Amino acid sequence: MPEQRKDLYEALGLQKGASEEEIKKAYRKLAKKYHPDLNPGDKTAEEKMKEVNAAYEILSDPEKKARYDQFGHAGVDPSYGGGGGQYGGFEDFDLGSIFDSFFGGGFSGGQQARRNGPRKGENIRAGVTLAFEEAAFGCEKQITVNRVETCPDCGGSGAKAGTSAETCPDCHGTGQVKNTQRTVFGVFSSTAPCSRCRGTGKVIKEPCPTCRGAGSQRKQRTITIQIPAGIDHGQTISVRGEGNAGQNGGSAGDIFATVSIAPHEIFKRRGQDVMVELPVTFVQAALGAELEAPSIDGKISYNMPEGTQPDTVFRIRGKGIPNLNGRGRGDQFIKVKIEIPRNLTREQKEILRQFEETVGDAQFGEKKGFFEKMKDLFNK
Repeated sequence: MPEQRKDLYEALGLQKGASEEEIKKAYRKLAKKYHPDLNPGDKTAEEKMKEVNAAYEILSDPEKKARYDQFGHAGVDPSYGGGGGQYGGFEDFDLGSIFDSFFGGGFSGGQQARRNGPRKGENIRAGVTLAFEEAAFGCEKQITVNRVETCPDCGGSGAKAGTSAETCPDCHGTGQVKNTQRTVFGVFSSTAPCSRCRGTGKVIKEPCPTCRGAGSQRKQRTITIQIPAGIDHGQTISVRGEGNAGQNGGSAGDIFATVSIAPHEIFKRRGQDVMVELPVTFVQAALGAELEAPSIDGKISYNMPEGTQPDTVFRIRGKGIPNLNGRGRGDQFIKVKIEIPRNLTREQKEILRQFEETVGDAQFGEKKGFFEKMKDLFNK
């Protein structure tokens, strides 16, 4: 009795009679999911990949597909039911070849080329805390990082001085070994990174004693970074070429330092503008005064007009934070906070009562308007 084999359309997750485009699309999806390079050591994924490849090999061929649609497995495997065999003579099928034809050598040989070629070092992320004024006007700061550096004794080769790495005898320098396996679907070949050289294609017989064959060492370094004027909280500064060392002659990575700005006792920042609250007496607010206000540039003078009301905000142009592009600055905003005196003497209280008697309601615009609204409300 013929052995039961899985339906080829089912292997690709399709219904019988699927179009060429549907078959190709389904194969792409499953090949990405089960390819051995993406699932190292996973035997289930490896078997699933072989099953998917076997199905695609037949269904992507119009002639084989037509025979399978009409006669099933018997139409594409003359030995079906006779104890194994291959589908239509595609023995020694290479799993990597069909995958690479779809994805441009993204695995197997393409992956090996990247492994042996120059690779840029990894980036390092760090944080730097700035004072309010440092962020406003820029400065130099030093940060300490742990980074991977090329071994000075072997120059990154990993081999002891006076020696060099040799071609791996197992993979002959390719970094890949080919495995062949016979299954009910035929004989399949797959490639995997060489375990002896770990895919590098080279073996080191005499490792460098300094780095123990790694070709690199981890060091703690203090790096000076330039803080541009106007940088804001949460923004990031990049320092090119100061990250981890590259491999195989690749360039070093970068450092990305994210800025935190410490709170200021007086100033608050809103973008490139500076906010400050300035306490004044009620006499100054009533009569007007020349105020001495703080700014990030130092003390500045401002003429406050008479009759200034609580929480009035004055704008002083060009006294804020410099723009990052170096063009112009933000503004400073001064918010007036009127202080009411406490613990008045009897004489001071009497003076204020006399003063209040001399002030008409017309001079208290908001008070007059409020009581007029009350009168209208209760006379309805």
